Amino acid sequence: MAGASSPPGPGSLTRTQRRLGRDWRLAALFLAPTAVLVSALVLVPIGRSVVTSTTERHGQDSVFVGLDNYLALAGDEQFRTGVVNSFVFTAYAEIFKVVLGLAAALLLHRQRRGRALLTGLLLVPWVVPTVVTAFSWRALLDPIFGSVNTLLTTSGIGPLLADMHLVDSWPAGWLSDPSLAMPSVILVNVWKGVPFFAVCFLAGLKAIPADLYEAATIDGASSWQKFANVTLPGLRHVITVTVTLSSIWTFNNFDLIWLLTQGGPGDVTAPYVLVAYSKAILQLQYGAGAAVTLVMLPVIGALVFVLVRLLRQDNAAQWTGPARKGLPWVITAVVTGLLAWASPQIFWKAAVVLAVFLLVAAAVGRLVSTLGSRGGRRASALVSGLGSGVALAGLLAFVLGPLYWIAVTAFKSEGQVVMRTNDLWPTPWTWEQFSALFANQPFGRWYLNTILVSAASTAVALVCAALAGYALARLRFRGAQGFTVTVLLTYVMPGALLFIPLYQLLIGVRLTDSLWSLVLTYPTFTIPFATWLLTGYFASIPIELEEAALVDGSTRIQAFRRVVLPLAKPGLLAVALFTLTNAWNEFLFAFVFITKDEYKTLPVGMQSMIAGDVVPQGQLAAASLLVSIPVVVMYAFGQRFLTEGLTAGAVKG
Repeated sequence: MAGASSPPGPGSLTRTQRRLGRDWRLAALFLAPTAVLVSALVLVPIGRSVVTSTTERHGQDSVFVGLDNYLALAGDEQFRTGVVNSFVFTAYAEIFKVVLGLAAALLLHRQRRGRALLTGLLLVPWVVPTVVTAFSWRALLDPIFGSVNTLLTTSGIGPLLADMHLVDSWPAGWLSDPSLAMPSVILVNVWKGVPFFAVCFLAGLKAIPADLYEAATIDGASSWQKFANVTLPGLRHVITVTVTLSSIWTFNNFDLIWLLTQGGPGDVTAPYVLVAYSKAILQLQYGAGAAVTLVMLPVIGALVFVLVRLLRQDNAAQWTGPARKGLPWVITAVVTGLLAWASPQIFWKAAVVLAVFLLVAAAVGRLVSTLGSRGGRRASALVSGLGSGVALAGLLAFVLGPLYWIAVTAFKSEGQVVMRTNDLWPTPWTWEQFSALFANQPFGRWYLNTILVSAASTAVALVCAALAGYALARLRFRGAQGFTVTVLLTYVMPGALLFIPLYQLLIGVRLTDSLWSLVLTYPTFTIPFATWLLTGYFASIPIELEEAALVDGSTRIQAFRRVVLPLAKPGLLAVALFTLTNAWNEFLFAFVFITKDEYKTLPVGMQSMIAGDVVPQGQLAAASLLVSIPVVVMYAFGQRFLTEGLTAGAVKG
């Protein structure tokens, strides 16, 4: 009986099994839901987008124009500006996220007490919805009423920045100044993205064997030599995967920039995605908009190629040889040259900021090493601890400052908000803004809509990803590698590439201005990511446990349900957290597909509260607090599972 339920040997395979793989029937069953949804919602819309890009709208009809839409982009100044803006925005943001994320990870890795609490606090900016991020920073960077200008003026730093020509005048117009708008948008993206980098790098640091550092210490290596020869090589894979993924997300960013500046002033912050939105949705030229998104596919394809190569099993061998070791320096030199050419004003400002940061860090490290080498271990430990404490305090102030401002503003009266009295501590505390929010806006309806859509899309993603992830990690069938690559490709496909054909599809089936339009389309970004992460997690579970269940008489499905799924709870919870957060925060699809108030989700509803220059700061602060609390609480309780999911799934590849 036991022998009959164990996996068949090569001699017992049927002809079909030898051709299609031993487990092809079960694989087809497990992969069917994901294959149907991915094909219908990603692959078919991409194909439709290609067809649409060869047409031009004339009245109610679409006329075939061949490659005219693509050729027109060569002379389109708005498109060229959008591409340059996307490149500049992505490159600077990734540089600062790597530097600050690595610094934060190193600081947290040194902490023996309170590391979990500090990591949880650091994650908050990444967790809170993008609309909350945009609102808080818009208010803080306001040239007249914003706290940033007030703080910098009071401390004397603001006039000093003007004297150093880092800003053209004081007080600064941040988001409304053409020379400062892009740096300001980059700053906000860095603020939101550093936590993701820090958590990924921290997981990578934990995986570096301690004996490598011990050997380096015995050899007399300094702190810098340990960092250069042990830490960086140990983090190379994590850094490259994290930067590649983040670059894809940042390059295709729409919601943060739209909510902060709507591409202005003029078009100095308008990315290529906003150009596509303008052409397709505002001007109803679907062909021109589709051409804008499709012409960017080679850039995204290059990033995906790098990511796929990094996730291969023989990854360690990919970086051997002097040519491969020198590749990062070549890429750095090329990117630096392009940045200096594309944005000279931002380039030297960023160079000054980075130089100051690195010089301070190097000086502290050199002082600690010098004291340690001279036998002053107590002084060395004191300086190291003091430096770490100051750095952590500065990091937490940067991370939590905007969120603290939201919290206190939500409990101010309208008079305190307008007159800016008791800026840091409401006197008295009041529920006035919450009452006004529910009285003046259909906020409760927006909240319920968001819960329903997020819960539905998360449930669909979990079921499909658990089945597909297990099939890709465990079952043997022909085409497994191709399906894995397809899932990865659909995961990194930007919403900018899909929103035009999906919008046309929804119009055709009359599902716009309906919650079903979001439930139907959100799997385009939840299922591929969930499948990719769970594939890595299932692969990390010892296969011997499953084989023991098969020998004891369980079927493959029973072993999956009784053995694998219980062991995969951390991965499933990590997927649930990610997918629920992504659905909770999603802006582009909800912004394009929904126009009626009764069907709006929280991010789009909050954005609609701003009418021109009239910004109800108190009500928006109250809304931001209510939107953020559920997600922050979920991450506070699920942080351990999130770290395990990242370590076993995405980060380790």
